[in-house]
Amino acid sequence: MKKTLISLTLLSLLSGCALDGDDGQTGQQGEQGLQGEAGQTGQTGDKGDQGNTGAQGDTGAQGPQGESGTRMTGDLSAQLVGRAVLNVASPEGAAEIVAYHSASQRIFALDSSGDTPQIAVISAAQIDADKLSKDNQGVITNTNLSVTQTIAVSEVVAADANSLAIHGDMLAVAMARPTGQTGFVLVYNIAAQAPQLLKTVEVGYLPDMVTFNHDGSKILVANEGEPAGDYSVDPQGSIAIIAINEGQVADQAILLGFDAFNDQQAQLQAQGVVFANPTGRTIKGQTINTSVAMDLEPEYVTVSKDNRYAYVSLQENNALAIVDLSDNSLTIKGLGYKDWGKWTLDASDKDGGINLRSYPGLYGMYQPDSIATYQWQGANFIVTANEGDGREYFFPAADEAECTANGGLDFDEDDGCLAYTDEIRAKDLPLADNFAYLNNDNDDLGRLKVTTVMGDQDNDGQYENLYTYGARSFSIWDQNGARVFDSGDEIVRITTALHGAHFNNDEDTNEGDTRSDAKGAEPEALALGQIGERTYAFVGLERMGSILIYDVTNPFNVTFTTYLINRGLEEGADISGDLAPEGMTFVRAEHSPTNTPLLIVGNEISGSIAIWSLTQK
Repeated sequence: MKKTLISLTLLSLLSGCALDGDDGQTGQQGEQGLQGEAGQTGQTGDKGDQGNTGAQGDTGAQGPQGESGTRMTGDLSAQLVGRAVLNVASPEGAAEIVAYHSASQRIFALDSSGDTPQIAVISAAQIDADKLSKDNQGVITNTNLSVTQTIAVSEVVAADANSLAIHGDMLAVAMARPTGQTGFVLVYNIAAQAPQLLKTVEVGYLPDMVTFNHDGSKILVANEGEPAGDYSVDPQGSIAIIAINEGQVADQAILLGFDAFNDQQAQLQAQGVVFANPTGRTIKGQTINTSVAMDLEPEYVTVSKDNRYAYVSLQENNALAIVDLSDNSLTIKGLGYKDWGKWTLDASDKDGGINLRSYPGLYGMYQPDSIATYQWQGANFIVTANEGDGREYFFPAADEAECTANGGLDFDEDDGCLAYTDEIRAKDLPLADNFAYLNNDNDDLGRLKVTTVMGDQDNDGQYENLYTYGARSFSIWDQNGARVFDSGDEIVRITTALHGAHFNNDEDTNEGDTRSDAKGAEPEALALGQIGERTYAFVGLERMGSILIYDVTNPFNVTFTTYLINRGLEEGADISGDLAPEGMTFVRAEHSPTNTPLLIVGNEISGSIAIWSLTQK
């Protein structure tokens, strides 16, 4: 097309000259005709033809509309529509874990704030969001829902209620007795208004989390098996499986322990599994010898969509246990370490505010708390909230002399005698030459809490690497235990952008930067939910009191969607709003009393249950 236009233009110019040679000036006007290669602007019109290819771009425009569609299904708006507070007089610990019974539209929540743990039941059938109002900080502190009944679980078993879960009309409650005594799972039928106890099943030591598989044929329990404060008793952690056959709950649980790994500590450590214990020391006259099975502590359980696998977080150990539920075989996957030389964090609570830096030689142990699983392209993926956790145990002692005589490390009037900890400030460790770029003081890495059990690579008394607790992120792992996504330093970047100096706040005080030296905003709670064609991860930040929402539909193309917070941050003011999200559950639109998807959040410090309505833009 271009060549034809140029030929025609030249031909017309030559013809013009032949007709009137005297009019050379006119010929120059013809050159204006060349300026009239505005005709070549017409070639822009040609690009307009490419604009027709742009009609292919119309398919592409459906691509954008598909992208619009992606945005439509990817972007969410959220409104706090429901709120209740348990035990208003003493709310802390009153709303840790929540579950939803869709048939009756009731919320069941742990209430461990009093002397006798119980389950609080709240009707969500009638939610009137207009009854909620904001205070002068823009925080909702009043309520529009209340407890309608309670279940006295401690009357069945004198123990702490640690976790609960619902499938169909069954409620399972994990009850933990003192260290060295096995716990129980209570199973109720909640179809009627008054719950009916079906079975009390003995499980392992310190049942910390309970869940059902997707078809309701199994109850799975993570038995943490923590030691006594003086390590006089250190029970083994385990995973319990309770079968349910045609509505009948088995009398006994199958217990899966970790004895088979007792001779594999070196191999597991090479994978990034962490072992921190006082082996070799004498405490209260007893020489400590901690096996692998004693050290591994199951924290949280999730089950794959196809019911084939259970994935169990071993938080303090920086690992996942994978149970093949077809034969109950166990494998352990170490999660490795995050390189803080490639990301940024604020490592000090004494550096005067936001100070995001990279630190070559510093690594994070992922150490997930809550985990969840979903499928993409038929494959299983595991999502982890990388909170982090160190070990610190105390036993009673009258004074420092008694503490020292019993092999303790330090005496504190409030906590007692320190039997063991792997935590230390970086400035209290001798660092190797590769850390010469640091002052190792309050203005850089000195305040950061790190572990003593790793980092001295050549055992010369100097630390070539430092390992801190948690990864200040959430991650996605494939079914082989390989990491396919990590949110990097997005959490601190988002919270500093939105809250400025109020970032890394604590959950029980309004003072920014207070958690920078210890795990930051602390991603702990986690839930997954599907809205339309998209899958979302809801990540609760325990210390900030906020929730990040990510579109994780494709685990290799994760995008941040929006951010929820309902707490006061005004320095010096009393804490207010929803503090320390501990447990969350997602409710699909078809099961929701509002006909919109809901996120129900249990907040441990405020003792509040917050219900967020989610709408796709």
